[in-house]
Amino acid sequence: METMLTRLRFSFFLVFVFTFYDLSSSFSPIDNYLVNSGASLDSTVDNRRFISDSSDSSNSHHLSSPETFSLCAGTLLPGLPQIYHTARVFKAPSKYVFDVKDPGMHMVRLHFHQFSSSKLNLRDSQFHVLVNGLVALTNFSGGNLVGPKVREYLLCVHSEKLEITFVPAERSKFAFVNAIEVISAPQDLILETAQSVNGDKVKPFEGLNQQAFEVVHRVTVGGAKVTPFNDTLWRTWVPDDDYMKSTEGSTRVYFAGRIKYQTHGASREVGPDNVYNSARLIQSKNASIPNVNLTWEFPVMEGYKYLVRMHFCDIASISLGLLFFNVYVNGHLAYKDFDPSAVTNYLLASPIYADFVIDADHSGFVSVSVGPSSKSMAYAVDAILNGVEIMKMNNSVGSLDGELPAESVLKCWPRRSAGILLPLIALVCLLLSLSAIIHRRNTNKVDSVPWSKLPVDVPEVSPKQGKQQLSSRV
Repeated sequence: METMLTRLRFSFFLVFVFTFYDLSSSFSPIDNYLVNSGASLDSTVDNRRFISDSSDSSNSHHLSSPETFSLCAGTLLPGLPQIYHTARVFKAPSKYVFDVKDPGMHMVRLHFHQFSSSKLNLRDSQFHVLVNGLVALTNFSGGNLVGPKVREYLLCVHSEKLEITFVPAERSKFAFVNAIEVISAPQDLILETAQSVNGDKVKPFEGLNQQAFEVVHRVTVGGAKVTPFNDTLWRTWVPDDDYMKSTEGSTRVYFAGRIKYQTHGASREVGPDNVYNSARLIQSKNASIPNVNLTWEFPVMEGYKYLVRMHFCDIASISLGLLFFNVYVNGHLAYKDFDPSAVTNYLLASPIYADFVIDADHSGFVSVSVGPSSKSMAYAVDAILNGVEIMKMNNSVGSLDGELPAESVLKCWPRRSAGILLPLIALVCLLLSLSAIIHRRNTNKVDSVPWSKLPVDVPEVSPKQGKQQLSSRV
């Protein structure tokens, strides 16, 4: 048994989701900044209070901006959270600065909702966003949004400050944001090691928790949408229907019992009950094993590494030791004959997750699959999946959106308009010329005054003596 567990640890990086379910215990982040940008009053969303960023409302953060103003939506949409009814608009590079009391991994969420008012249409925006020197967005445009959009990032913060900088792409453009969240994350949300899958090679990937991530997809498999109100880290998990390559052979399952989080490991914030109590599975209903895999495809951007997190919780088996299946990432076998019960200390309904690092290829998709293995049994569950997360990793220049580092993005902002600069230079040159002419005329007038002898009480100094006196002063 010990040999089996050792092999599992080395060949497949599974993280236990532990700590028994307790309604009285909930995650309470040390750094917890919720900003209602552009608003004069605070707003409450899902029992969370977003603080107005007006200068006299709070000292929890500092806004530095040479040109900014608040904007209110011309038409308020019913049912839309209050934070999307206002926005902070920036006409020049500007930044929010947050104090960091808890160094380590932090979650940063930026809320955007393009609306129009009599003063401005947010669809006309175009800007870049930097987070502590990380390029989060380049040439972002509100016109590309349909309804509210939340961009979520995970990054390790070692400094005492976290800065979020907004840079308009051009002087004719502007930047905006509706709300901001800066939250210290649980220490076990991103651990140090994952498994790198490159073709048929699977090997450890070290230093994962020192990378920066953008959450691209967060999906609950087989279940309904999970809202921030039902997630202890205030995340949104969308249904998997739009990502399944084919539903043939799959069965949905729902679980009404208690999810058994275990001790000595990751917290339950890794995945909420509402993700683990539903799943899709492959089930053998007769003596034959179904010859089918369940596959999900997620659109991604080529040229980046991605963290693929797969969530498993056996809520369907009637007994231990009956579920064996294979796990595939981008079509490559990532784990063979996986037995969840061997990893969960032989408990059913006990959640685990697996982290893989892969390179996005030219296809523009990342795929994950589960399917029967050579150890699958008749009349039993032959594969299961409860949730998937796809996170883009920063590239070599510290960017999650493009090939330019933060320094180059900041230099894109035009310091001065050339059309105004040239006339100013010409005017300065003209003034200097006039000043020189006037000075020359005054000098000529002084030279025409008759020479006067020095007073007799001032001793005469020879050139040689004067040189000696200057040298002695030096």
